[in-house]
Order: sequence, then C-alpha cells, then structure tokens
Amino acid sequence: MPDDKIEKLDTPNPADIKSSTTRKRRVKGSNRIARWFREMRSELKKVVWPTPKQIVNNTFVALTVMTCAAILIWALDLVAGEIFVAIITYIPRLIQGW
Repeated sequence: MPDDKIEKLDTPNPADIKSSTTRKRRVKGSNRIARWFREMRSELKKVVWPTPKQIVNNTFVALTVMTCAAILIWALDLVAGEIFVAIITYIPRLIQGW
C-alpha cells in the first residue's frame, strides 16, 4: 500500500496543548490557594483567644519557669566545674604520692 493513500489524522499542535493545560493548572492552583485562605480564616474564627489577664498570667509563669531553670543550670554548672577542678588538682597529687 502506498504512503500517499494513508490519511493523516489532524493532531493538535503540541504548543496549543501545553498552553491550555498550563492555563487550567493555573486556574486550579489559584482556586486551591483561595480555598486554603478561606479555610484558614474560618478556622481562625473558631479559636478561643486568651484574655489580656490570661496573657499576663501566662507570660509571668513562663518567665518564672525560665528564670528558675536558668538558676538551676547555673548552679549545676558551678558544682560540676568545682568537681572537675578538684579532680584535676587531686590526680597529680595522688600520682606524686605513689
């Protein structure tokens, strides 16, 4: 069968396909972003926000706990440092005594 008798089907231009699918993706993507913001806004409306009195109280508690933790870590570091210095000075004396 000769090649000239085969009918060629009309195939769309690949550039046209790409541009139309890209356009559809942009529309879908923008809808997703808009939906995400709408959902976020509706969720934020459901949040029970603390009162100013609660904010002050929670801030005071947090600062107090952080201060106590800092003092505890400082004290433990001081004690550990003194123990380390004592060991460092004791070992040479112990070795010299042998």
